[in-house]
Amino acid sequence: MLLRSVSNPSCLVSSSLSQRRLLSGIPSVPLAYDKYIPLNGNETERPLVILHGFFGAKRNWQSLSKAFMRDLQRPVYALDLRNHGSSPHARPMTYLHMAADVLDFLHKFSLSNISLLGHSMGGKVAMSLALHPETPVDILTHLIVSDIAPIRAKPSQDTIQHFEGMEQIETGGITNRKDADKILEGYEKDPSVRAFLLTNLDVNSHCSPLRFKVPIDILKEGRPEIESFPWVPGERTFNGRTLFVKGTKSKFINRHNIPVIKEFFPGAIIGELDTGHWVHAERPDEFRKLVLDFMS
Repeated sequence: MLLRSVSNPSCLVSSSLSQRRLLSGIPSVPLAYDKYIPLNGNETERPLVILHGFFGAKRNWQSLSKAFMRDLQRPVYALDLRNHGSSPHARPMTYLHMAADVLDFLHKFSLSNISLLGHSMGGKVAMSLALHPETPVDILTHLIVSDIAPIRAKPSQDTIQHFEGMEQIETGGITNRKDADKILEGYEKDPSVRAFLLTNLDVNSHCSPLRFKVPIDILKEGRPEIESFPWVPGERTFNGRTLFVKGTKSKFINRHNIPVIKEFFPGAIIGELDTGHWVHAERPDEFRKLVLDFMS
């Protein structure tokens, strides 16, 4: 097995018609990635490409990426989407811009017969790419969407509070993670969620005070788009093999969303696991088996 990490420096909302219809005119950014190659040396054929969620990064998928590579004997690529992880910071933060970034990555590395897996925001990026008329019809063989629906959602109060807490950390002269967690506790009571958000602290730059690696201003500005979706039911469909994985304790996919999912993805299979929103982190073995069974 080979592992390589490449880093590059760096309410309802509707997009404009020009944004919604074209990928070719959208400038893309080069995405940082981790690459997991099986012993047979295959780097391009039938890869699994993984897209993380909001405030996430490719590092969150290291263990599962290695396991998928081992079980599938196929290459696995875990990407950092724009404004996350080690990828460049760039405006605007829309699904079509992120889809253009991913499509450019697939073309750059000559990937074919791709299985595309996305969690939460990454799931919406994956769906946006699958549904887009400029995406080659034969490039995707499987689409796996983890705990998100293709809907235009209302603003999340939790996310608004998370931004407020992170801004307080950046402006508060904080020099250690413990104090940062104490500030964030005033905005988020769940320690696991706080720990997840604090993985974005830039602890290796020797900066004092601490700052976040992600651009809070760009992400906050793009939040309405992140909670939206480029299309409404009836505009586009993807007829390829599609799996939605729902956490039974999560509200991101609910009974009202199922008909919408079926309108966009007529052949979609919907699997459930006894988890909250972070399905792959809470039940990694069960999640892996569900995905492997679907792909086989």
